Amino acid sequence: MAAATPPAALPQAAALTQSVDWVALTPVVIPAALAVAVLVADLFLPRGRKVLLGWLSAAGLLAAALTLIPLRDGHRSTFCQKAGGCSYAADHFTLVVQALVLGGALLTVLLSISAVGGTDEGAGRMPAGEYWFLLLSSAAGAALLPASRDLATLIVALEVTTLPAFALVGLRREDRLSSEAALKFFLTSVTATAVSLLGISFVYAATGTLNLSQVAAGLTHTPDQLHTLAKAGVALTLVGFAFKLAVAPFHFWVPDTYAGAPLPVAAYLSVVGKAAGFSGLILVTVVAFRPYTHVWGPAIGVLAALTMTVGNVGALRQRPGVPRGAVRLLAWSSIGQAGYLLVPMAAAASAGDPAHEIGTTVAYALMYAVVNLGAFAAVALVERTAPHSRLADYRGLYARRPAAALALAFFLLCLAGLPPGVIGLFAKVAVFSSAVGEQHGWLAVIMAVNVVVALVYYLRWTALLFARAPEGAQAPDAAGAAAARTPLALTAALALTAAAGVALSGAPQLVLRYAQGTLL
Repeated sequence: MAAATPPAALPQAAALTQSVDWVALTPVVIPAALAVAVLVADLFLPRGRKVLLGWLSAAGLLAAALTLIPLRDGHRSTFCQKAGGCSYAADHFTLVVQALVLGGALLTVLLSISAVGGTDEGAGRMPAGEYWFLLLSSAAGAALLPASRDLATLIVALEVTTLPAFALVGLRREDRLSSEAALKFFLTSVTATAVSLLGISFVYAATGTLNLSQVAAGLTHTPDQLHTLAKAGVALTLVGFAFKLAVAPFHFWVPDTYAGAPLPVAAYLSVVGKAAGFSGLILVTVVAFRPYTHVWGPAIGVLAALTMTVGNVGALRQRPGVPRGAVRLLAWSSIGQAGYLLVPMAAAASAGDPAHEIGTTVAYALMYAVVNLGAFAAVALVERTAPHSRLADYRGLYARRPAAALALAFFLLCLAGLPPGVIGLFAKVAVFSSAVGEQHGWLAVIMAVNVVVALVYYLRWTALLFARAPEGAQAPDAAGAAAARTPLALTAALALTAAAGVALSGAPQLVLRYAQGTLL
């Protein structure tokens, strides 16, 4: 006869019981489950019908985004222990970043359908099932990352986001540039992970916990003999995230990776990957490492100044005749924009309540996501007839494709912060005000100089769109006319981003107001 369970064991078992709120998890579970379903469905679909996988992926991501509506109160959490807090929190910060991630992934799917689904000539170079599986898996990791509330979940989510991404970069197996780009991305990712794990292990040794809030409490009362270990852990963790986010001087992999990757993958990395990485950086600094603002605050300020300067100077050096020059310019531009995103985070270190500064970063990320994905959509359209994607290929685009030229000009002006791109101007003013308000005048001055530098290459590209077409330009033949026809999915992506950019420019204050106070 089995012995009865000792009463003393019951409280301990209850303390280890974890609650699971599946409603809170739906924005992560749906992309993850859909990834497996798409991979299995690919085995049974004939080649001519594999385009359905892309539309199924788009529908699944839209459904995942709609599940954020029941969570809008922002007071749900799961995987909780009585003594150790919760590992997953669906608060307002999580919901805003998840909306950005799922929306960006949805637009990436629309950019990818014609290239992966088999509607374009030679599209069979990228296997459809593997492509959608990897993209959805990465999106699931990116959706999990802002909800992570312990360092273990955070690093796992970061790797789930990154590992499928470098496989996507190298999915064109016969393309040497794609393989080299994937290798650079992979080596950088492994290095960043190793450095981050080393830093997290130091933090755990100093605090005895991985929960973000408890890490903050542990760092406040760290014994004197562990102060150096804790500071080293904080610094190494930040270096690991700097690699992931392509923050200078750890940015060297970005231009070659974007240029070698399939265009929709480059768009995904520039928006979804960056948003997920920044959400993780916000959580570890503002929540977990809050007691060590004197360590990470000045470091992020210096990195912000260096990143925006390196990115804008690199973009300024792009020449019209270089192959993949348009993608490389957007890659360098994304580095410069990352520098602007870091400015409010540096200001948050000296703020009594960092909610305003973090809200500014989130609002800027939302603006950047919309207009940058729109720019990539316009580039994808031009690449259908100009596969080398040189900046010179955009000369006279307005005469050939007026709608595409106007949309691209609008996106570039938004990135530059010029009217009619009011949302870009508003976002830059908000970032600038954040730096000035927290006595970071030196950083505001460097940002102002970089904004002026960025105007040069954004306006130079915009001017090309309306310049006179080169002499000897011929009308497209039958094959060129077929390539010039814009697929429905690509048209939808361009229209959605343009409409969102115009709407945000009409009411830019709503974005900042919604983003304010999202953290804690």
